[in-house]
Amino acid sequence: MNILPGNLRFGAGQPVKRLEDQRLLTGKGHFIDDKPEDGALWLHVLRSPHAHANIKSIDTKAALEMPGVEAVYTGADLVKDDIGTLPTLAIFKRPDGSPMSVPPRRLLAHEVVRFAGEGVAAVVATSRVLAQTAAEAIEVDYEVLPSVVDPVEAIKPGAPLVWPEAPDNIVAAMSYGDAAKVEEAFASAAHKVSLDLVSQRLVPSAMEPRSTIAEIEKKTGRLLLHVQSQTPGSTRDLLAESILKRPKDSVRVLVGDIGGGFGQKTSLYPEDGVVAYAATKLNRKIRWRGDRTDEFVGGTHGRDLTSTGEFALDAKGRVLAYRVRSIGGTGAYSSGTGNIIPLVLGPFVQTGVYDLSLVHFEVKSVMTHTAPVGAYRGAGRPEAVFIVERLFDAAARQIGMDPRAIRKANYIKPAQLPYTNAVGQVYDSGAFAHMLQRASELADWDGFAARKKAAKKKGLLYGRGLTSYIEWTGGRAHTENVSLHATAEGRVILHSGTMAMGQGLQTTYSQMVSDSLGIPLDKIDVVQGDTDLATGFGSVGSRSLFVGGTAVAVSANDMINKAREKAANILEAGVEDIEYRDGFLTVVGTDRRISLFEIAKKEAGAKLSVESQGEVDGPSWPNGTHICEVEIDPETGVTRVVRYTTVDDVGVAVNPMLVTGQIHGGVAQGIGQALYEGVAYSEEGQLLTASYQDYCVPRAGDIPPLVVTLDGSAPCKTNPLGSKGCGESGAIGGPPCITNGVMDALSELGIKQLNTPLTPVKIWQAIRDAKAQA
Repeated sequence: MNILPGNLRFGAGQPVKRLEDQRLLTGKGHFIDDKPEDGALWLHVLRSPHAHANIKSIDTKAALEMPGVEAVYTGADLVKDDIGTLPTLAIFKRPDGSPMSVPPRRLLAHEVVRFAGEGVAAVVATSRVLAQTAAEAIEVDYEVLPSVVDPVEAIKPGAPLVWPEAPDNIVAAMSYGDAAKVEEAFASAAHKVSLDLVSQRLVPSAMEPRSTIAEIEKKTGRLLLHVQSQTPGSTRDLLAESILKRPKDSVRVLVGDIGGGFGQKTSLYPEDGVVAYAATKLNRKIRWRGDRTDEFVGGTHGRDLTSTGEFALDAKGRVLAYRVRSIGGTGAYSSGTGNIIPLVLGPFVQTGVYDLSLVHFEVKSVMTHTAPVGAYRGAGRPEAVFIVERLFDAAARQIGMDPRAIRKANYIKPAQLPYTNAVGQVYDSGAFAHMLQRASELADWDGFAARKKAAKKKGLLYGRGLTSYIEWTGGRAHTENVSLHATAEGRVILHSGTMAMGQGLQTTYSQMVSDSLGIPLDKIDVVQGDTDLATGFGSVGSRSLFVGGTAVAVSANDMINKAREKAANILEAGVEDIEYRDGFLTVVGTDRRISLFEIAKKEAGAKLSVESQGEVDGPSWPNGTHICEVEIDPETGVTRVVRYTTVDDVGVAVNPMLVTGQIHGGVAQGIGQALYEGVAYSEEGQLLTASYQDYCVPRAGDIPPLVVTLDGSAPCKTNPLGSKGCGESGAIGGPPCITNGVMDALSELGIKQLNTPLTPVKIWQAIRDAKAQA
């Protein structure tokens, strides 16, 4: 780990207002759709109307003869031109020990389609409308085949197969823990609690749908891809080496502003590859812009985990054993993270902040004839924390314990840190009981009874939800590269391979550089999204600040050290006698000095540059406690979240205001998951929730005032900043907190379990059924 000198500042704790907002709010953003037409051709993707079918033939003649049409491509054309497929990590085994096997993900379907919405042809025309119109003239002869959309049904004997080499539709499986010892503990336990739980499929809802432009650079002949990507470096590598099969240096990926990523925009999509292919074939600029239907049917979805979770407990509420059996849906194809999410990332945090050493987890990833599942804010961790937190509330209610007391009885104690959980993950720091105590005070825990009584007088059901969550952040890579440049014009420029998508990285990185170098914020430029200037792992898994920020802090330190060496030569002094402060290098005890920018003037290219790498020792483990209160109208089933309080441990917060905003956004998405959002397919594989007419997301009026408190009393020990990731925390703590609140409100009617989304009709029906049985 690159440990920084103890006296090096990096701007921690200052709520600097977002530097990005003036540009974005005044319409000066650089989104793909803002780019000028410049004679570009438009590409439109024709999608399969069937969930599963053989492609007997595709007739493109009529489309090619239509006005403005320049080309029509099919999967057969791409195969003929040796265009590659999107890779997935084939690192797992099937239940019988054989290697996992998945169908190849082609840019356009060839011979068979496996989900409704899969691309089967692409039309290139002089306008978007002409391309769409021509696509309707393409005649595809389909042989419709049986399909399966539910992962639980997909593994039953006789279910339609997605891929013949996986005869039971199981892609891979993993198990953790000791099944025999867990069974023994259950046999002798004083209490047993079991819940069947579903983390339903979700559609990521970024403000900006996916868009792509590809063109051939006239001077160099290189391919330029303008795309929305949280990981520009790996997007370039995939496109060059896996799809087009050319050197990666022959491709330059450029990413401007991204109107929301949430994990969905972490890699190359088929549409991106088809646009690039068309640009190379026609030597023209090609552009594609997805609409909302494209996002719903053709983009990746999130979650889709069905589980049975069980606790064995002693008489005092201590968990003796914890057992989970889960089925994770991957959709028809395995995205880059499609199997990692249920098989690895979920189990990493499935024991939560609790000392649950005896476990048995069995997880299967299963194919269905649906859109692929990929990363979505939290990626596996919301599903896993949901299981353990729902079980704790159910256990407390069954035993008759306070929900705080049962958690306190099972928390990892400070003396146990660093703590290795049941699947081998090491928590370096945390103060879990402390977070609960602070949250209880801030949420006015003792005043709940009076608020519940007041709600009852209004004819409302009233409940309280509690969740203690933990999150694994960092992605697979523990390093990030940056370059820092001081120019003769008096500016400092930072190039980073991470990617801004709304988190405020320009502000945070500028804040760190400014504080470290003593340079005003308005003299600092943060440049991301250009693979010619910087490549790195990118922005996934809440790693941008604690890994990418570490690299920024290291680069500032490296810049000072290099400038001191240069100044020593210029001022004819020893390096140890050179002091750096606020952009000037001074010989200690004299008035002889030179500015950083004057040194830059003397350098080749009129700039002083350093290439730096930041390295951390491992993941970070943000955690905290969320407490909410909800009211339910029993006549309509409508639920309102009326109070929401969090205490979140993100370690050292460089910019607390931005972190608080990240928590707010995550909680809003958690409210969506708990109460509103859910993907639905028909038995024939048709997406029934293909637009916002049928897929409900929370609106501003559905979000209560959020009281967010950051607690830095347990800084991270795996990186020199002491920071922990924060981008996904709200989406992890939110769903179980709100669900626990709803179930608490409904418990007085004897209702013990409902699966999310807890829609008005679902709650109304449950209340009606409970009253009928009373």
